[in-house]
Amino acid sequence: MSGTRSDGELLRAIAADSDRHAFEELYRRYAPWLTARLRGRCADPAVVDDVVQETFLAVWRGSAARYRETTENGANTDAAGWLWRIGSRRLVDAVRGDGARGRLRQALARLRHRDEASAEERVLAGVEHGDLAGALVRLSPELRAVLQATVIDGLTTREAAVLLGIPPGTVKTRALRARKRLREELA
Repeated sequence: MSGTRSDGELLRAIAADSDRHAFEELYRRYAPWLTARLRGRCADPAVVDDVVQETFLAVWRGSAARYRETTENGANTDAAGWLWRIGSRRLVDAVRGDGARGRLRQALARLRHRDEASAEERVLAGVEHGDLAGALVRLSPELRAVLQATVIDGLTTREAAVLLGIPPGTVKTRALRARKRLREELA
């Protein structure tokens, strides 16, 4: 194993020389691990595979140089943690992108059969001009973030969990607490 290069050596070779062998070694070392971690956050294997590929594509296209800069500036950055940050951000982007396309399709379908303002539009108008706005402001940032993700953005519990970096059960609990507090405030 004396011929095995460290993560830092691999990343420096990728950044400085576009070393394909170093990239392949880094990929073999971390792709299975990253895939397993991402599958714990996303049940769709196709999305996970795409995110892993996008993560390593980002490394190849220049993120390795940014990693090298952070380590040269005295930061003790773990390569696995660094790859996880890239991958988890890409997963959130992928999940939100699917959600956004679905919401757009739903919104367009609603526009075709629109006679009056939807319940959501009436609530949003109340948010800007009614008691609901004050009640929302008085919620804790954590509860407000869950409501934003699940009600306003229309994300599922799983999507909101990925976005907010918390377990799905925590999203559900916070959503219940937020609704209860809003009911109390508005009663």
